[in-house]
Amino acid sequence: MGKNEGDISANAAEQGAEQKPAEDAGTVAVMGPAAQLAAAVAERDQLAAEKAQVQDRLLRRMAEFENFRRRVDREKSELRDFSTMEALRQVLPVLDDFERALAAETSDKEYAKGMELIYQRLTGELQKLGLEPISTAGQKFDPHIHHALEMQPASDEEEHAILAEFQRGYNFRGRLLRPALVRVAVAPSQKKQADK
Repeated sequence: MGKNEGDISANAAEQGAEQKPAEDAGTVAVMGPAAQLAAAVAERDQLAAEKAQVQDRLLRRMAEFENFRRRVDREKSELRDFSTMEALRQVLPVLDDFERALAAETSDKEYAKGMELIYQRLTGELQKLGLEPISTAGQKFDPHIHHALEMQPASDEEEHAILAEFQRGYNFRGRLLRPALVRVAVAPSQKKQADK
């Protein structure tokens, strides 16, 4: 009984030691289908939340980049317009000189015709860039686009009508580049009318 019983108890002890790790491994490895499903659902929900966060960040970055691109394009356009405006402002005195030269009488008609053609070509190119002359003929005085150099009493003209233009004014793409210098009609004062 000694040897057999000892062998049996030793075998039982070895089997018990072998079975315990097997049971521990079985509980870890063998989860119920409900637990596996719950773990998979939790992982899926976590991944879906992370995906939503990443998509949200991506959309925000794309919107920020689009806004940045638009702002840069607008700033480039404004800078281009500003530099063109400044260049045109420097050319306006030359344009004024051309107009005065064309208004002067000359005996050489071919020379005058050549000057007129050059003037027309120059003004055409400047208009393509966005230069727009301000019309004063038959207009009423507008302090936003006209600068009154003289106020002349005139009973036969409507008050604040423009009588003469001393220097042409210009807009650049809808913005005032230079106001027109004009003579404006005003109603004669009562004292002067009584003296007459």
